[in-house]
Amino acid sequence: MAEIKQPWGLSVLGAGHVSAEPTVAMVRLAVDLLAPTPKEAFERAGAAVARLRGVLREHGVPDSEVSGSRLALKSDFNGYGAERTFRGYRCEALYTVQTRALDRLELLVEEAVQAGANRVDEVHFDVLDKPRLRDEARRRAVAAARRKAEVYAEACGVPLGPVVHIQDVDPESLGVRSHGSRVGGDAELEGVFAPGSVRVEAAVLLGFGLAH
Repeated sequence: MAEIKQPWGLSVLGAGHVSAEPTVAMVRLAVDLLAPTPKEAFERAGAAVARLRGVLREHGVPDSEVSGSRLALKSDFNGYGAERTFRGYRCEALYTVQTRALDRLELLVEEAVQAGANRVDEVHFDVLDKPRLRDEARRRAVAAARRKAEVYAEACGVPLGPVVHIQDVDPESLGVRSHGSRVGGDAELEGVFAPGSVRVEAAVLLGFGLAH
């Protein structure tokens, strides 16, 4: 049997969201090459990185909006245990590219791959004014919580008192769609990188006193 050990008032959870057209895309690319010697691996990867940088500059992406890692080298094997065989030396460099030219995104990715970025790990759409959108989502979460509290208080026939507790809640802990995800639309009709809309979430736990 459920029991309220420390009754004090009314606690409700509210969630809110704001959807907006994306203004920026984040693309994670990798130059990932295998060669028989460390020297050849470094040379081939270095040349691919130079070509990739050239393509990004041609698309108007400044160096400040490209974050990357140094070339990393490691031995590469095939199989496990006694069956393991040496394949060569793998050289890898990871890059995250931010671009606002969403109408040319598919062309940018295509030319980046042709230049030597032989791995596309992720294409993620986002908004630049997320703090403003997050604040609006929080306001909507508070409004939703208050509406819910008013319904409970009315149903119980008691006046709703003042807010006595406010707790921010991670919206992802509620199982809602995280920000930056694609909402709605048909991927086959819109194209490979059709952005849809960006959804910014917020949630709050409010505690209300009950008037006597």
